[in-house]
Amino acid sequence: MNDIEKQRNTGQAEPLGRVRKWEVFPGKNRFCCDGRIMMSTQIGIFYFTVFLIVVTSACFFGMDAYYTWLHMHPVVPVAAAAQFVFVIVVLFRTAFGDPGVIPRATPTEAAAIEKLIERQQQEAAAQSTNAPYRPPPRIRNVTINGVDFKLKFCYTCKIFRPPRASHCSVCDNCVDKFDHHCPWVGNCVGRRNYKYFYLFLVSLTVYCAYLLSVSVAAIVLRSKEESFAAAMQRGPLSPVVALVAFFSIWSVAGLAGFHTYLTALNMTTNEDIKGTFKPSTGNPFSAGSYFSNCGVVVCGPNPPSLIDRRGWVSEHDIPPAPAASASGTVTREFASSPPGAHSAGRPPSTMQSRPNTRHSEASRISNGQTTHPHPPKYLPPIERGHQSQSTNQHQFNREYLT
Repeated sequence: MNDIEKQRNTGQAEPLGRVRKWEVFPGKNRFCCDGRIMMSTQIGIFYFTVFLIVVTSACFFGMDAYYTWLHMHPVVPVAAAAQFVFVIVVLFRTAFGDPGVIPRATPTEAAAIEKLIERQQQEAAAQSTNAPYRPPPRIRNVTINGVDFKLKFCYTCKIFRPPRASHCSVCDNCVDKFDHHCPWVGNCVGRRNYKYFYLFLVSLTVYCAYLLSVSVAAIVLRSKEESFAAAMQRGPLSPVVALVAFFSIWSVAGLAGFHTYLTALNMTTNEDIKGTFKPSTGNPFSAGSYFSNCGVVVCGPNPPSLIDRRGWVSEHDIPPAPAASASGTVTREFASSPPGAHSAGRPPSTMQSRPNTRHSEASRISNGQTTHPHPPKYLPPIERGHQSQSTNQHQFNREYLT
């Protein structure tokens, strides 16, 4: 029996401090090292990626590193080792971090936005006296640099998604600046890990090309010293490394080239597939030039995480035990609620919002706040360094964040 079940059964508040928020996180994610590592639940292909890189590198260092040190130059294996370390570091940074998950609305925020939408629907129904009434779609319109955006409502997270955000069906989270869900890295690719994903593709392309050229050079040097058959016997793993690098470089180089194109335009894969930005309007998030966009994406600061996954769970974060009816069936009210949606022993109408020190702009849309006791620290729709370039962005800050 875990700490949460003990609290449900005994009602004691003492064990509260021993439960982290990642233990009751509603998304489909896997956490390790006490919440420090966050991944998707589908990570089988990620293990294959790590296995392929590590085994191929081990074959190279075990067979060709010492030979190239003696017969070519000591810098050759050292450079290969440096590239291998960099590839692994950016791969793990992409796979083990928060991609930019947007917190779900608290029960109070969800109730407030439902009331607001219901009032708008009643007003629209009162105006349509003759024509049959249809509820309007749950969207909100904002303008960024003269381009109109529709903020769609997420029925799972109970928020209006910011521009460039999308809900990942694999991880079951709304991700800011969602690019795609990559099974090769075992995580979503979003605002907080896209530059590491891009660096992984570029560095892996260079690394594969380096291993291919060095392995072929080692085979040629051995063949000059003796026959080709004898060279294959002395270095049987060199052709294996060359073949793996040769077949890998085509797919990896293609992905690196495609994402270089996206980076130069400051676009995401999701936006490119959907055709979000029309040629007539352009990309309102562009920094103005290809080099500026690359600098913003690759060298820009990493925004803070909006989810406090290692924070302590309060009494309002504890999911309740399912409420059973007289016949023993679980009521729909609690069965359909995600973890943390209700507090134990309280009906949904009297829920209090969970304390959230990093209150996102998406949550502000949900509860309709018009005042900001603290200035927002993170503005996903507006690229950092460009908040004051046009009056449209100031209009967006007033309409979207309030």
